[in-house]
Amino acid sequence: MSLRPFVQIVARGQGRARPLTQDEAFEAMQVMLSGDFDPEALGALLMVMRLRGETADEIAGFTAAMRAHSALEMTADLDWPSYAAGRSRGAPLFLLSALLVAQAGFKICLHGWNSHQQSHASVRDALDPLGIPMDARTAPITYLPVEQIAPNAFSLLKLRDKLGLRSCVNTVLRMWNPTHAAATVQGVFHPSYRGLQAQAARKLDQRALTVIKGGGGEFERNPSKDIQVFGLRDGAHHQAVAGPIIRETRKLHEPENPVDMIALWKGQVHDDFAAATVISTAGLALWTLGAAPGIREADAMAANLWVGRHAERRISA
Repeated sequence: MSLRPFVQIVARGQGRARPLTQDEAFEAMQVMLSGDFDPEALGALLMVMRLRGETADEIAGFTAAMRAHSALEMTADLDWPSYAAGRSRGAPLFLLSALLVAQAGFKICLHGWNSHQQSHASVRDALDPLGIPMDARTAPITYLPVEQIAPNAFSLLKLRDKLGLRSCVNTVLRMWNPTHAAATVQGVFHPSYRGLQAQAARKLDQRALTVIKGGGGEFERNPSKDIQVFGLRDGAHHQAVAGPIIRETRKLHEPENPVDMIALWKGQVHDDFAAATVISTAGLALWTLGAAPGIREADAMAANLWVGRHAERRISA
């Protein structure tokens, strides 16, 4: 099947063009993932959608097709995507948050791909020193490289290098949830995507979701500010505010003064703000999982996990 009919739907002209329905988006993504399409048609479809903005139906349809095409024989309690890019990122402190949640007894699936990052911000370089295995599907916590587990989707993601702009594929991969985990956390760079992703998730019958404007687009909470939280609880739309847990005010990331996160985890350096970032991010994840009834209680739980992190057994494959 060609992408031509879908281009005609979205780009027919003023007064005649319309968004794709969820079923049409499902069919279009099936074609994209098959690799059997004209590249000009793919570029036209993605850039028209980029210009006018994607709809919840389109994101839900694309995501459903992605899940059907790249389902994994693996289960997890929490889905944690990581697709941020850019040189303004600091150390990926959210990895320490994910470790705390895993130590609380939840199985965590991290997945992603990151580009244009400095060495101190590299997600993958931090995995081995932290004992987070790559593609270890029975481990309490693992990281799945998207280029290995979904190469066709990765090819679509890499079109950014040719088109010069991100596309809805970035959003779809954040929504993907390859293990069909009941709970998922997502970070976005642009605030408008918080509501869009929550609406799309509800169309996919997601039960528990938390979306925030995170550091550089990752699920990473600034511990000194009020953070607007969007998402789903028991399948219903939910909004809340996560209040600050520390008085100190500074940028979440200072690339010129990076945090040594390995030393922070081991207790070899002390940085109250960085530790609060880890704790508050883990708190939101625990709250999403239903481990605590509210954000404050989840933050307290995360703080206790941080204090006792070295008493827990090492996470390994």
